[in-house]
Amino acid sequence: MSFVDTLRQWDMAVTCVDRQDLSEALKIFLSIQDPNSKISFDIGCLHFLNKDLDAAEKAFDCSIRKDEHLAVAFFQRGMTFYKKKRYEESLADFQQAFKALRGNQLIDYKALGLRYKLYACEVLINMALSEAQLGNWEEAHKNLVKALNYKTDAKLNIIDKALDSALKQKLFKPVEFPSKVLFKPNKHYVAELEKKDYLGKAKVVASVVPQDAFSGFAPLQPQVQDGPTSPKEPEVLRALEGEPHTVLFQFVPETSDELAVVPGNVVFVLQKGADNWASVIFNGRRGLVPYNYLERYEMSLASRQNEGIPQPPSQEPPTRPKRKPGLTPRSDSSDSERNEEQPPDNSLIVKVRFTFTFAVSVPPGSPYAILIEKISRKLNLPMTAITLSLTPEATGQSVIDDSTDMESVWSRASGVHITLWCYAKEQTDHSPNIEVPLVALYSYESSNPEDLKFHQGDTITIISRVNQDWLEGLCNGDTGIFPASFVEEVPVNGQ
Repeated sequence: MSFVDTLRQWDMAVTCVDRQDLSEALKIFLSIQDPNSKISFDIGCLHFLNKDLDAAEKAFDCSIRKDEHLAVAFFQRGMTFYKKKRYEESLADFQQAFKALRGNQLIDYKALGLRYKLYACEVLINMALSEAQLGNWEEAHKNLVKALNYKTDAKLNIIDKALDSALKQKLFKPVEFPSKVLFKPNKHYVAELEKKDYLGKAKVVASVVPQDAFSGFAPLQPQVQDGPTSPKEPEVLRALEGEPHTVLFQFVPETSDELAVVPGNVVFVLQKGADNWASVIFNGRRGLVPYNYLERYEMSLASRQNEGIPQPPSQEPPTRPKRKPGLTPRSDSSDSERNEEQPPDNSLIVKVRFTFTFAVSVPPGSPYAILIEKISRKLNLPMTAITLSLTPEATGQSVIDDSTDMESVWSRASGVHITLWCYAKEQTDHSPNIEVPLVALYSYESSNPEDLKFHQGDTITIISRVNQDWLEGLCNGDTGIFPASFVEEVPVNGQ
């Protein structure tokens, strides 16, 4: 199912929920092929409303499998397990939801299309209730006391009531998610589903031809006495620079110097490389697009009037070509130029993948102590709390420590670059995490209303992590989401 069809079905389903037609909404949701994490969450909520807990559990499983950072999905699956009296599994999901909050008081999902705020204190209340159901009243009381550290004025009353009941070893009511509140598709995308007449009905205001009522797109032909006019040469659509091409398939960029386009867009090819990549310009932005996703676009004004613009093909897009150094044309992107900068003094650039990605430079052949000391200063964490790994999974053989042969580590470097993964131990105290300030490496222009706009050098405060590649943050009084690769942590003490 195409993205447009999925978007249309999703919008129809949430409209049915607004009309209280839950059965029809669920029928439409289940007809969507390969639903994303948000749609799977909506399906789980409707099953939960229908008290079909087994189906709800499967839907929330699918949602979590597609987005392991979706805290509200863990919260809802925890409530499903609680209703099924599987209290140990319920407790585990509430703990996972609390971990996904990363020490924040709340996550506001409005930017993602869900009008709901998940509060850390509410998650802790449900954790305490699950402990109480298991007979662990002491742990239940600890979780409720911990909830006071994350309290807000609006939630203080329910914490007090839960504490009072726990002291008497009496059960209390869980905090439940309003299941009729669902993720909705981006309203700006939905608005583009319907055809629009941007030009309206043309009207002749003045003409050299008496009683002229023509309102088409062809220009007026010169009036010649005693004979027909000679036809004009076809006028070809041109830009100030580049050759016009029509986009045949949707292209999703994987690097900062590539350009996102969708079928029907008209781009202007500036240069075509021998490896089948083209440097193009679209809406004033330059970037790289596979040339086999494009088709040369030449059309006269008369043919536009008579034939209309052809629709893009519906077949599957071709295989993404491999980019080859020296053959791929430059996109003239400042981002790509920054990525190609060489480090000073022949140092190695170590890209560290943490909850965000940052880089440090170390002298060639550096011992483990120098590497971990630089990363410790970047993260403002003690060296003993940091674990480094050669792979995303920190297994025994991939873990780097003071006993590791660093020559074998540096031998993995590609040129002057090497990528490592970093993990930090959980905090031992019960206080909320201090919000981590980030600095913008590049300027980011928002393409959607929910995006956060900032300029190079701006300071951004993380609110929450949306998924592996996107963060939610605060900058210059505005809140929104942005790519994690565009920022790095603010250096400590000038380091």
